[in-house]
Amino acid sequence: MQNLTVQDSYYQNGDASDEKDVVTPWEVSTTSETGIDYEKLLVRFGCFRIDDSLIKRVEKLTGKPAHHLLRRDLSYMLDLYEKGQPFFLYTGRGPSSEAMHLGHLIPFIFTKYLQDAFDVPLVIQLTDDEKYLWKNFDSIEKVNRLAYENMKDIIAVGFDPEKTFIFVDFDFIGQCPEFYRNMIRIQRSVTFSQARGIFGFTESDCIGKIAFPATESAPCFSSSFPFIFNSKTNIPCLIPCAIDQVGCDISGFYIFKYENRIIVNLHHFFQCHGDLVLLFVNDRLMASADPSFFAIGRLLDPYFRMTRDVAPKLNFMKPAMVYSSFIPSLQGSQTKMSASESNTSIYLTDKPNEIKNKINKYAFSGGRDTVEEHTKYGGNCDVDISYQYLKFFLEDDAKLAEIKEDHRRNVDRDLGEK
Repeated sequence: MQNLTVQDSYYQNGDASDEKDVVTPWEVSTTSETGIDYEKLLVRFGCFRIDDSLIKRVEKLTGKPAHHLLRRDLSYMLDLYEKGQPFFLYTGRGPSSEAMHLGHLIPFIFTKYLQDAFDVPLVIQLTDDEKYLWKNFDSIEKVNRLAYENMKDIIAVGFDPEKTFIFVDFDFIGQCPEFYRNMIRIQRSVTFSQARGIFGFTESDCIGKIAFPATESAPCFSSSFPFIFNSKTNIPCLIPCAIDQVGCDISGFYIFKYENRIIVNLHHFFQCHGDLVLLFVNDRLMASADPSFFAIGRLLDPYFRMTRDVAPKLNFMKPAMVYSSFIPSLQGSQTKMSASESNTSIYLTDKPNEIKNKINKYAFSGGRDTVEEHTKYGGNCDVDISYQYLKFFLEDDAKLAEIKEDHRRNVDRDLGEK
């Protein structure tokens, strides 16, 4: 990465309003009835699908079948695993409701698969401090209580208790000097100008928000948990999370110059989003060529872009990430499931009859507008919410394909019961 230098930067006046998909850590929506266009999202956020060869590599190294949600580049961690080098998992939850819903559960299900497959330690951060700063909670005690309520849902996923550490920020950070020291190191390494550019802070934001990103970055570094990793600083982490955590739009772009090594075209540039520093560029994936300029239209990974930038300054390992898609709301694929909308979400505390009633009453159907159209064309699984949920929770690919074909051919089958 020593060959990467910032040549210039400026903003271009532009309007992103013509983009129908809005995907940020704070909002997910689309005008398309079929939901978010993930193909465009992969390009926009610099990701690419995991191919069959990589999935086979996972299965070969772990001796276990790949999880049906495995959909993101894991080359970096597989390289480490193949060499016998350790890594750990880090994920988290910002507690804002009494119970988690199915959408919150997806990254944790995938995280459990990764822990079981690779037999590695896992740290789970509950950011009650973040929610107190960002949400309208009237007391710290209330949001702290929600953290422990959400912890019950997380424990129920079934993580290895011998290799899993779950902590609540308000209660843990003051008891771990090494964690707090890493927070301060990160805070010192990031200027307000940089933080504002990444997160979009304004003059009306409290100073707690400005300092908080360091709190979420600190768990990326193994030295933050000396009681787990014996103060080692060379153990990297893999962060499973939903793809809406990837980034936020900006109306502008930066131009960077690569000396001696550049990405040969825009397509490959975006594919280099992985083990990286400032631009998520992995030097191993760069091709030798004459110096040139390339523009990008988005800043990616608000929290972990900053973390990767800071890591080499502190002689820490840079984290890698694996993304999952998000589960849509009951009322359609235009938005993700949200804890603030009780009628469009299925909570982990809902009783079976409550779940059935919600699906029957609110779940968007893939049925056609008229009986004649439905008879002629069959159901549309692209918009049918019951089928979309099966894509997350039905592990049998052959059975899923059978249900889709039956629905398309208008075979009488109740997806909600499947």
